[in-house]
Formats: sequence, structure tokens, C-alpha cells
Amino acid sequence: MKIAIVHDWLTGMRGGEVVLESLLKAYPEADLFSLIYNKGKLSPRIENRKIITAFTDRLPFKEKLYRNYLPLFPTAIESLDFRGYDVIISSSHCVAKGIIPHPNTFHLSYVHSPMRYVWDMYYDYFPKRNGLKFFLRQMVSNYLRTWDAASANRVDHFTCNSDFVGQRIKKYYRRDYQVIFPPCVAEDFRVQDHSKDDFYLIVSAFAPYKRIDIAIEAFRANGKKLILIGGGQDEAKLVKNLPPNIIWKSSLPRNEVVDYYKKARGFIFPGMEDFGITPVEAQSYGTPVVAFRRGGALETVQEGKTGVFFDEQTPESLNSAIKELESIYWRRRDFQKSVDRFTEEKFVSEIRKAVDRHK
Repeated sequence: MKIAIVHDWLTGMRGGEVVLESLLKAYPEADLFSLIYNKGKLSPRIENRKIITAFTDRLPFKEKLYRNYLPLFPTAIESLDFRGYDVIISSSHCVAKGIIPHPNTFHLSYVHSPMRYVWDMYYDYFPKRNGLKFFLRQMVSNYLRTWDAASANRVDHFTCNSDFVGQRIKKYYRRDYQVIFPPCVAEDFRVQDHSKDDFYLIVSAFAPYKRIDIAIEAFRANGKKLILIGGGQDEAKLVKNLPPNIIWKSSLPRNEVVDYYKKARGFIFPGMEDFGITPVEAQSYGTPVVAFRRGGALETVQEGKTGVFFDEQTPESLNSAIKELESIYWRRRDFQKSVDRFTEEKFVSEIRKAVDRHK
């Protein structure tokens, strides 16, 4: 088989690129297509592959301002030529699923999420409701929604990272889906027992929907130690006037982050995510999770075995869950059983089965 793999843009290593690495492992001879490629920003497994890009990769300032070209992305993804390929696998959180396949080509799409900034989180991303920018954004968003729904018909089989995402595929695209959990831990990963220190941990980008503000106020009230690792658009607002029990670290080497994962008494996950890799990482080091009872966390955290949930995004509700966490005896075997669902080996196997079954 001649296989193509399509990924929205190649600008850095995040969760979507970890999935892409495993897709490339599943199909080592596949060609890789993308809208944007910033060389030197990705892993060797990605950069050592033949990469074909659209015209958007030759536009000015694409290294930092590529998101500003969003209105061009549907045209750009449709400009890529897939004649001669037997199978196309799109890794999509924006427009990659909208490629134009040959009628005899099988197209499997692994959807990280439908475009949240034009669908369910449109009003969270763009709360301002007046002015010229609002009017222009409305026009572009309407076009993107129409194109996104129509282009779903070009996919033969939808897969996704969680049932939470799958429900949006069903709602916006009117299509069935198969959940294949993303690869979060290496093959044959073993959870080890680690001695715990008296602190809690957050590892996160500082975006509004992450709700880091709730955690800060909860720990301001409870006085417990919180290590806060991350940064981003809300950074200046969130780290201003932190109490002494909250220690902020903007960025750390991976080995130091892992050390905090191992030693933390609990991991705080106050936002609503499509999947959320950090709660799985915490579990892989035997650290229980305190998560908001919505989104992908309901599928990754096992209540009473690998974590606890809180029902309202308030400091009071979060603090009640922290008290519950401190009353539970946690067992290594429960963490091992949980993370066994998220190995790269299992992901690669499920993707291959899906392709072989449907092509």
C-alpha cells in the first residue's frame, strides 16, 4: 500500500505531534503532508520523513504568525495532491480531515478535536460581541463551520482520542466514530512506587479554559503547597501576587518535571479538556489526580482508584475533593491498570486494525 499521513501543521512538539510520531511508527514508509513546517522544532522521527507542504508554508512570517492564515487553510489543504495513494490517515484538530481523496482511496481521520474555536468554545475564545473585528470574525467562522461540516463527508472512518470528542463528531458531522486512546506512555511501561512529598502539582499551559485561576484561589484558601509549572497567554494575570505557598516555575527540563510528578501528593486538573495527557502522566508516576468532572478526564481518571473529581469549577469544590484525596489509600496496581490503556503499542495496534478492517 502507498500511504499518506496528513497533519495540520508542524510547528512544535505537543500532544498532537506525539500521536503523529506513533502514526509514523505504525507506517514507517508513509509520506507526510502538512500546511506548515518549521524545521528544527520537531522530533527526529517526524523530521526524518519526506514532508510535502501546501502553499501556506511559503507565506511570510509563517514561523510565528501561521495561525493568522486560518481563513486560507481550507483552500491550502485542498491544494495537496493525493493521487496514487491507497490509504490516507489525517491527524486533525483543524482542517487536515478536509483533504480531497481519490474515490478509490481509503481515508481514516484521527480527530483530536473538531475546531473548538468555531464550534463549542467559540464564545469562550471570542467573548467580545461588537465592532469590526467581531463582524469579520463572524464571517470567517461561519465559512469555516460550513466547510468543516461539509468536508466531513470526505472521511471514510472517524477515529478520535475520547468519547468526549466523539460526541462532538456525532453532533457536528453526523457521523459515527471509534475511540482509540492516544499514546501517552512507552510500551511495557511499569508504574513504580515513589515516596511522596507534601505538595500538589499543576503542569499546564496558562490558557483561560484551563481554569488555573480556580486552583490558585483554592490553594490561597487552604494554605497547602502548590507547584505551578507552565506559562502562556494568562501568565501575567495568574502569577501576579501569588501567596508564598504557591511556587511558580515557568519552564523546566523534562527530567525535573518528571521528578515533580513522582514526588507530588496529588495532581490538580481544574479545566475541561478533550483528552488531557497530563493526568495520564501523573498516574504513570503513581500520583492521584484531582480533576473537574467533565471532558476527557472522565475517561482517563478512575474515581477512587487513580483520582477523585470535583463537580463545580469553584475553589470550594476543588478543596473538598483535595480533602477526599487525602483520605484514600492509593495502590500501585490500580495506576498500572489505568495507564496500560494508553501505551504506544496499543495505539499502533488499534490504528492498524482500523485501517485493515475498513480499507
